[in-house]
Amino acid sequence: MTTKTTPRTEQTTGVLYALGAYLLWGVLPLYFLLLTPTGPWEIVAWRVLFSLVFCVVLLAITRGWQRILAIVRQPRLLGLTALAGVLIYVNWQAFLIGTLDDKVVETSLGYFINPITTVLLGVFILHERMRRLQWVAVGIAALAVVVIIVAYGSVPWIALTLTLSFGFYGLIKKKIGPSVDAVSGLTLESFWLIPIAVVQLVAVGMTTGITIGGNGVWHTVLLCFAGVATAVPLLLFASGARRINLTVIGMIQFITPIMQFIIGVAILHEPMPTERWIGFLLVWVAVGVFVVDLILAARRHRRVPPAELI
Repeated sequence: MTTKTTPRTEQTTGVLYALGAYLLWGVLPLYFLLLTPTGPWEIVAWRVLFSLVFCVVLLAITRGWQRILAIVRQPRLLGLTALAGVLIYVNWQAFLIGTLDDKVVETSLGYFINPITTVLLGVFILHERMRRLQWVAVGIAALAVVVIIVAYGSVPWIALTLTLSFGFYGLIKKKIGPSVDAVSGLTLESFWLIPIAVVQLVAVGMTTGITIGGNGVWHTVLLCFAGVATAVPLLLFASGARRINLTVIGMIQFITPIMQFIIGVAILHEPMPTERWIGFLLVWVAVGVFVVDLILAARRHRRVPPAELI
């Protein structure tokens, strides 16, 4: 006797998967802070190598080698996975530098404005049309960045690098779409980054020294789990995104920067002068406008008769 999965059950499962992904991404700063004294360059190198190992194990368990071979036979797809790998590498490196340099609040800023950046990239690169409220959200977010630069006296380059790298990464993933599944995609992205990871480990070894294996068993185990900590949220996200619509994803994704902001302010006690609070308040207003637009667009879409959607 087979049990039929109802749409409501599928949606609930999808929400739980997406929620799990964003909650894990939200606590990543605390995980990486446990890896001290390992620096950001060494952590990213191990993150690449151990992600590849974890994905190869998953491919072996799920017998997914045919999917990899299908991608390898298509040079265009291979090239796009390489580009995606470079972009996610830049994202990982900027995130680790920010986290280990007491700038977790700034990393949260990057992920707060990421959805708005994604919309802008869709307009300028994919020639998508932007709704009025989306333009308002973009304007307020731009003003917030200007306030932070002028009033706080420094360019939030980590936040800008995070939002741009992940925004372009999302565009590439959208382009390759259903042709590349989550495990195969992450496997290839990690594979292309092996030379960078090796060069970084050599450079670290010749300067500050490799830390893996030299700071106790617990530290070594945590460092080895960097691949799992990277791959699991991505796989959960992919499973959730297949089951729920973009409106729900759009609202759930703000869990990550909210958690990172709270970690930065309440746990790590990073400085928050008045001008920085003003900048972040403007960002949160922009996020609010963005979420309202998502909800209104979803309601309009539900009201459209099926014949008009064809």
